[in-house]
Amino acid sequence: MKSKLKYYGAETLRGIHAFVPEKEPKKYLYDLVLDYPNRGGKGFRPGLCMASCGAHGGRLSEAKFSAVTLEMLHNAFLIHDDVEDESLSRRNKPTMHTTHSRAIAINVGDMMNALSLFPLWHNKTLMGEKLAQRIFLEVYHLITESAEGQALELGWRQDNRCDLSESDYLRMILKKTCWYTCIQPIRIGALIGSKGSVNPDNFNRLGYFMGAAFQIQDDVLNLVGEESAYGKEIAGDIIEGKRTLMLIHLLSECSKNEKYLIENYLGTPVLERTMTDAKHILELMHKYESIIHAKKTSQYLAGAALKEFYTHFSHLKDSEDKAFLETIILYMINRDY
Repeated sequence: MKSKLKYYGAETLRGIHAFVPEKEPKKYLYDLVLDYPNRGGKGFRPGLCMASCGAHGGRLSEAKFSAVTLEMLHNAFLIHDDVEDESLSRRNKPTMHTTHSRAIAINVGDMMNALSLFPLWHNKTLMGEKLAQRIFLEVYHLITESAEGQALELGWRQDNRCDLSESDYLRMILKKTCWYTCIQPIRIGALIGSKGSVNPDNFNRLGYFMGAAFQIQDDVLNLVGEESAYGKEIAGDIIEGKRTLMLIHLLSECSKNEKYLIENYLGTPVLERTMTDAKHILELMHKYESIIHAKKTSQYLAGAALKEFYTHFSHLKDSEDKAFLETIILYMINRDY
C-alpha cells in the first residue's frame, strides 16, 4: 500500500513541477512554490483521486491534472495554515514563514492557489468540456468548504471558546478536512473514471468517515508521536490552542479549577504560552483518558468508512486501485507517523 501511495505521489510531484513557470522571480517566489511539495508528503489526496478513478475503470493519465490541482491546493493550505497557527516546523523542516517572512510565505501560498487552477483547464482535453466543468465545480466546493472550516477553528481560538461540543468539532473538520482530504478526491476520481455516470453523492459518507478518522488520528499523533516521524512539533496543537477532540473532551471532564487554568492558558497570546504548561495540559488529557477517547472515536469512524466502502465499491471489478482504497482506510488510523 505504501509503495502504491509513493507511486501516486511521485506522479503528482512530476506534474506539479511541470506547472511551475521557469521565470523570475525565482528566489522569492517560484523556487519557494516547490519547497513544501519537494519535502515529500503522504500524497493521500492525489492518491485517493487516482485510485478512485482506476477503481471505476479510468486510467491514471485521465486523473493526473486533477491530482496535481488537489496536491497544490493542499500545500498552499499548509503554508497559510502554518502562518495562521504560528507553527515552527513542517515535514521535519522549519516552516516557510520562519525561514523567510510571513509576507513572502503568504504570497507563495497565494501563487500556489493560482497555479493550482491551471491544470483544471487542461482537463477538457482529456474528458471534454462538460465533465471538466463538473470537476472544476467540485474543486470550487472543496476550497470554499475548507476556508469555512478554517474560519470556524480560527474564530474559536480568537474568542477562546471553551464550551464546544464534540458535534461542533465534527462539523468543523467536515468542512476543514473531510471535503478536501477525502470526499472530493474520491468524488472527482469516480466522476473521471466512470465518465460522469456515477452519482458522486454516494461517496460523501465514505469520505466523511475517512476524513474524520484521519484528522482525529493526526491530532493524536501531534500529542503522542515522535517529532522526527510526525514532521511537526509535538504538542504544537496545544500551544496553538487548536480545539481538538481531546481538548474538547478534557474541558468537559476536568474539574472547575483545572478548566479555569486551561481557559487562562488558551487566553494567553500564543507566543507567550510555555511548553511547561502545554505538557501539564497533556498530562490532564492522559488523566481523563481524552486521548484514549479520541483513538476509539477514530477507530469507530474508520469502521464506518469500511462499511461505506463495501457498500459502494463491492460491485466494482477487483483491481489494485480498489484494493488500495480499502487498505488506506485502515492505514489512516493505524499509522504511527
